[in-house]
Amino acid sequence: MVPPDVETVGGRVVFDNVSFAFRRPDGELDPPVLKNINLTIEPGEQVGFLGATGAGKSALVNLIPRFYDVTEGRITIDDVDVRDVPQDNLREIVGIALQEAVLFQGDLRFNLKFGAPQVEDDVMFEAAKAADSYGFVTNIPQQWEAPVAQRGANFSGGQRQRLSITRALTTQPKVIILDDSTSALDASTEGRVQEAIPDFTNNITTLYVAQRISAVIDLDKIVLLENGEIVAMGNHEELLESSPLYQEIYESQLGSGITAGLDVEVAK
Repeated sequence: MVPPDVETVGGRVVFDNVSFAFRRPDGELDPPVLKNINLTIEPGEQVGFLGATGAGKSALVNLIPRFYDVTEGRITIDDVDVRDVPQDNLREIVGIALQEAVLFQGDLRFNLKFGAPQVEDDVMFEAAKAADSYGFVTNIPQQWEAPVAQRGANFSGGQRQRLSITRALTTQPKVIILDDSTSALDASTEGRVQEAIPDFTNNITTLYVAQRISAVIDLDKIVLLENGEIVAMGNHEELLESSPLYQEIYESQLGSGITAGLDVEVAK
């Protein structure tokens, strides 16, 4: 099958009966951390993932850029198995920002253009605005030439996360994965980032693994996992009505009417 054209990829992601288990040093497989995952994410959809620690959400999203490969089943982007996409193409199609936002020693421009050094500065500027980093960067005297210490130690945790999201967006991906990458942000900043990202590159497909249930309440779809399986799926209102587990999470975290800044235990 011909690999997808990066310029024309729509961003439709399908998990087709996917199971996954880590392989031990002796070559044997551990018990599966994901079992029989069937999920379709349409182009431009914003999808959140919730569940208890160890439910497998990070493992699930990390299969898309092939940090790991599926044990059974397949994952496709626009009907093409990700295992058939050359790694260079896959890195252009799928952007990812992690909770542990690691920056490289150098300057900001080098860091933010790391995945797309040829891109115009205007793209980087717009990505920074979407990730809510433009304001604090332009207030630094050196701005985009500002020095970055090893691992970004001269920036706060929230600033590092916003810079990491900027770097992921600067590559102009068709699918972006935010794996707990807004956990250091306050709820209002997190909300601004979520609102701005879909407009950045024509409603890219966006996958969130979040620590705060408030971060996924307004998304198109929420996928609830338990013990490596999807146990419920829908928007916030649908899950409140149909899923006892989602109701339990909601009541324990937001039942008092507080809707921001509260943690819910999820897999990393």
